Amino acid sequence: MADITILNLNMLFVRYFDTVERERHLPLGTLYVTAALEAAGFEVDHLDYQMHDAEDPFSSEEILAFVGEPAPVVGFSCMANLLPFTLLAMQDFKRAWPDRTLILAGVGPKSVEQQILERFPWVDIIVRGESEPLAPILMKALKEGADLAAVPGISYRQDGKVVHTDRPERIIDLDGILPPAYHHIDLRKYTGFGMITSRGCPYPCTFCSVAPIWDLRSYFRSPESIVEEIKRLHDEGGAKLILFQDEFFVSGRDRVMRFCNALAKSGLDIKWKAFGRVNLTDEDMMRAMEENGCVEIRFGIESGSDRILELTRKGFTTDQAVDVVSRACNIFRRVDAFYVWGYPYETMDDFYQSVFQMVAFRMMGARILPSLLCLLPQTEIYRQHVDPAKLEFAPDLLPEYMVTGHEVSRHAHIEIRPEHERVFEFIRSHPDIFPGFFHLGLEDNIRPKLRVLQEFGFYPASAEELEQMESCGAHSPKLNESQRELATRAT
Repeated sequence: MADITILNLNMLFVRYFDTVERERHLPLGTLYVTAALEAAGFEVDHLDYQMHDAEDPFSSEEILAFVGEPAPVVGFSCMANLLPFTLLAMQDFKRAWPDRTLILAGVGPKSVEQQILERFPWVDIIVRGESEPLAPILMKALKEGADLAAVPGISYRQDGKVVHTDRPERIIDLDGILPPAYHHIDLRKYTGFGMITSRGCPYPCTFCSVAPIWDLRSYFRSPESIVEEIKRLHDEGGAKLILFQDEFFVSGRDRVMRFCNALAKSGLDIKWKAFGRVNLTDEDMMRAMEENGCVEIRFGIESGSDRILELTRKGFTTDQAVDVVSRACNIFRRVDAFYVWGYPYETMDDFYQSVFQMVAFRMMGARILPSLLCLLPQTEIYRQHVDPAKLEFAPDLLPEYMVTGHEVSRHAHIEIRPEHERVFEFIRSHPDIFPGFFHLGLEDNIRPKLRVLQEFGFYPASAEELEQMESCGAHSPKLNESQRELATRAT
């Protein structure tokens, strides 16, 4: 028997009427920690629940059948959208295997570790921070029955009280991290090949839930290390398109140029997609990216109002955004412009400035991807503006990034099926743990703005419009075949 079973529960699974959109992405987080544990001498049973082909994967019975007999320690990894499902699944798992130690990891429980351990006794330990250095220490302590107080970066219960140990120092040398344990998966069964080239972002955008996880500090892999992993994914998995998932890929001209040079020298015939940043991107850099295989660049514009950009601390102006996006549309096959709407301090005047900019960029050829503000607990907006008692749950409306797969999605509107009502009742009962599913100012802030977005065609208002809509594709490593000939260049 293995020392630990690691279960990846992150899934891209979206229901549209009677169809399902499903992409199987590389489970990078669990593969990184698996490599670290195996290097320390532990036997790991790595399981990726994305590979389970059940018609409805959102049931504890399916998870139990998929796992079979688990190791003495079982680790569950999830993001915020599947945190409610994961917690309920862990409860049922504990009933079936009461002697197993259950660990919760991933970004899902970020900033709500205290509440989870106070209310849900079936969760034994929560891991905080980068797992590669601390997972072997934790496993050694569990195997030897040692005091967990010496294990860094965990939260657990002791004598009825929740204990949080100090987090370990950040990993600075990312090239020193062992590559993901790809030998545990069949690379050719995945539909999307993602990669991480950096960890952390120094920009303090107030709505962002990612940068706080990394303490607003960024560290980078070398171009040679990145190209080496691309080659492995290409040779072993047949990868032809790579998505660089980190939000800070474009962290500066020098780093991007060095990567483009290293990729060119490798001779690899590979296409790739990356997130850019308006104030760090220039035309020469974009041309170098395009000439070396970048088919899509993604910009987090977030607002067309300078007032909102300043309040959210984006670090650039609307004039800069217009300049960079217009140049990008003349260079790349596709340009994505992401927007956030529904800020609690966003006036209708601010909002209309965003809409007008979205229309202008759409006319240039950019794909516009608006997302309803997601109030996750680690964000500054949540800390400064949210009283959990005033949060409102709308059974017909969820922020895009909180779609779980249980509901039937119509982009702006959702339908909750009776068989999954348990999950949403669980969410309603704990707004301080799951605030990302809730809203502020539902009737006077959210719905009026949604109606405007529908009028301008950014959200479908009918079933006919829905059929013509692309899904957000915010983290899709795929390039939509129907769009391959639709260049985003302005004419």
